Amino acid sequence: MDILSFSGLFLAVLAIVGGNFIEGGRLTALLNLPAFMIVIGGTCGAALLQTQFSVLRRTAMVLVWVFTPPVLSSGIALEKVLSWSNTARREGLLGLETVSDTEPDKFVRTGLQMLVDGNEPAAIRDVLETEIFTRQDIDMAAAGVFEAMGGYAPTIGILGAVMGLIHVMSHLAEPSRLGSGIATAFVATIYGVGSANLIFLPIAAKIKSNVLRQSQMKQMIMEGLIAIADGENPRNIELRLQSFVDAEGG
Repeated sequence: MDILSFSGLFLAVLAIVGGNFIEGGRLTALLNLPAFMIVIGGTCGAALLQTQFSVLRRTAMVLVWVFTPPVLSSGIALEKVLSWSNTARREGLLGLETVSDTEPDKFVRTGLQMLVDGNEPAAIRDVLETEIFTRQDIDMAAAGVFEAMGGYAPTIGILGAVMGLIHVMSHLAEPSRLGSGIATAFVATIYGVGSANLIFLPIAAKIKSNVLRQSQMKQMIMEGLIAIADGENPRNIELRLQSFVDAEGG
């Protein structure tokens, strides 16, 4: 559970609602169902129009990373690589066959199986790099859906405000209704700008950061597997991969 994500969302909402209250505004003034339908419905519709079904399905899967990101630890990954290296030195590459059969991660399992099968380091790199970049592209496209929604929402918010003003103009003969009507019209703008900058764009950025972390972790494992295929000493492998661990630690 990512406490920072929950805290950030809570703080953003509190700042908007609290600021409105301090200025003397009422919470009900920010609640408007028609404006919500125009902005959120229009934004989601525009995003659906531009997105392929496969990307949309992946988008729903990676959305959970905002609050429950994948558990990744380069330190643990390094320990696993060193364990594989020591096994390969003691028992040969065939000794990794049991490890490969019990490995739950498809990417790691593929790399270990290629080691057991005696593939050349260059062949291992080609296959694993293809897997890394293909998955990264798919996940980045999923994050791009929220990025696009962050671009559409403010514009659709303005569209909602204009529609509200058109409605207000039809009541010019009733001055008492103009003030509240104009205020309601601009709620759509708040929804558009607020949802883009407090929800959609931050979600896109959070997903992208998780995608890059996963790619970095896979690159670390790939380099470790290639080093094992080259017959490198476990100590040298540790020194080579330590930079990944240091980078994660900041």
